[in-house]
Amino acid sequence: MSQISRFEDLVAWQKARLLRREVYRVTRQSHVARDFGFVSQIQRAAVSIMSNIAEGFERGGRPEFHQFLSTAKASCAEVRSLLYAAVDEGYVGQPTFERLNAQAEEVGRIIGGLRASVARQRDAERRPIRD
Repeated sequence: MSQISRFEDLVAWQKARLLRREVYRVTRQSHVARDFGFVSQIQRAAVSIMSNIAEGFERGGRPEFHQFLSTAKASCAEVRSLLYAAVDEGYVGQPTFERLNAQAEEVGRIIGGLRASVARQRDAERRPIRD
């Protein structure tokens, strides 16, 4: 397996970018766009996912990356929660909700897997070497 040297190569970041694009596309629709507070909140949460993955990766240390992945996963949950508000308020229909929610769940699972992998690597570095 090759070493990833750029955050843009992380599948988690790529999928988070696609989710952000979809959230922005949906929130530009006129019936949603009028709720400025809601639009701002869900857009900030969506961009936070990809930004935290990138920032954590660039920090260079596994403990920091793990922490930023935790924040990214939490932002993913925030997007999912706001999607429920969007469907409840009639901003999006059920099919759009289901599509975006599934996309957000997938991003969350990928981040969770990456976070677990980073934790294993971090913990392996902490173990003392035994003869």
